Amino acid sequence: MTVFTEKQANAVRLTALSREALAAGLTTGLTLADARARLPGLVAIERDHTAEARLLARAVEACRAYSPVVAPAPSDGIVLDIAGCTHAYGSEDGLVADLARRLRRQGLTLRLGLGDTPEAARARARFGAGPEADLLALPVEALEASPEITLALRRAGLKRIMDLACRPRRMLAARFGDLALRLGRLLGEEDRRITPERLIDPVFGLRRFAEPIGRVEDGLACLADLLAEAGATLLERHEGGRRFVARFFRSDGAVPGLVVETGRPVRDPGIVMRLFRERLEALADPIDPGFGFDCIRLDVPVTEPLAPAQDGLGGEDRAAAPLAELVDRLVARLGADRIARVAPLDSHIPECAVAIVPAATEPHWPAPFPDDPPLRPLRLLDPPQPIEVTYGLPEGPPRRFVWQRRAHEVARWEGPERIAAEWWRRRIGAETWLRRDADDHPLPLPLCASGRTRDYYRVEDKAGHRFWLFRHGLAGGETEMPAWYVHGLFA
Repeated sequence: MTVFTEKQANAVRLTALSREALAAGLTTGLTLADARARLPGLVAIERDHTAEARLLARAVEACRAYSPVVAPAPSDGIVLDIAGCTHAYGSEDGLVADLARRLRRQGLTLRLGLGDTPEAARARARFGAGPEADLLALPVEALEASPEITLALRRAGLKRIMDLACRPRRMLAARFGDLALRLGRLLGEEDRRITPERLIDPVFGLRRFAEPIGRVEDGLACLADLLAEAGATLLERHEGGRRFVARFFRSDGAVPGLVVETGRPVRDPGIVMRLFRERLEALADPIDPGFGFDCIRLDVPVTEPLAPAQDGLGGEDRAAAPLAELVDRLVARLGADRIARVAPLDSHIPECAVAIVPAATEPHWPAPFPDDPPLRPLRLLDPPQPIEVTYGLPEGPPRRFVWQRRAHEVARWEGPERIAAEWWRRRIGAETWLRRDADDHPLPLPLCASGRTRDYYRVEDKAGHRFWLFRHGLAGGETEMPAWYVHGLFA
């Protein structure tokens, strides 16, 4: 026989027991030493709450095939709202029987209860003799009040729920605090709604099968039907999906899933189905149907407004569609963190004007310039590289510069383009916020936090190479001797 132990009050005590241990007379709270004295062959295992939480999460996921409103009741319970969910099983008893079969295949021991409120169902499961046990006959422990209140009730001779139900509630509230509220919820006089662990997705579809299907292709065909239904719902709502989640509920309780994301809202079932197939082919561990799928669920947890398109108009959108579909296919095959794009930021400092973001996201950041900005190189050096420059004092253009021990004679130049520092960032302490690795940066502070003005020049040397240089600081005002840097290279 097996027991689970924890260290409590400087002693190792029993906290969970197998049926054989209970039948042998052991109880929770007993020290392990006393238990071994009674049963020398006892097998004791240290309790792992993390593993129990993972097991409970798996069971919660399996229960989503029966109701969209599922919530864990730690550490060993699950509550489902099955109102309106019994039509596929004929009755509540049919749903309960099917749920019991699914969870038992996962190796779980079940105690089921039904009730008009979560408290009533939980009390029948924990203290009753069956899903329809008489609530009035249950012990007062079914109220799950504190041990002190439960002990006081028993000492007063109030041992069952029926002993409390006939008492004035005002008296119980004055003597035992929230006991009257617990009693009302248990008897169905007040309903406390279930708060699901995950909110119901705006658009979802569910398909159950009388007999499990054993081929992944059949499951994908069903998924295509669900996508068509979801697309019709999204069209009615003038929305498109940005994230689609498919879950395949296996007969043994496992729930493999697929997730795809799109760079813009879509509701075309064909586009989303191609992404699901791409994702399925990219899995290192393919989905195994096992003994078959008895339920498939599609969720669209992220939606955005999408106005209906009219044929013959919106040519620009249609031109951008192939690129968006290509990005979505690459993300589905390689992963969202492998494909990125450049997004503009609201800053006129070149190295701070863009950010690398996942390609599937659609940021709503403003562009830094209302008009076309001056010509910028496609390749920026990070950090800018220091150079030695020959120029006319105090603010003349560069005539010759040395970079990486190689001299370049300037044949043509254009500029300067003056960029002031972001003084408002400096005032709030941007020197620390924007500081980079001091070992890799040639300056004590990054350039965008130094508070100095930059004069940028586009130059071309006699060999035809083009560079983007800048003078850092105004002579006489911000620094005695301005430094020069090469910030980018033109193709």
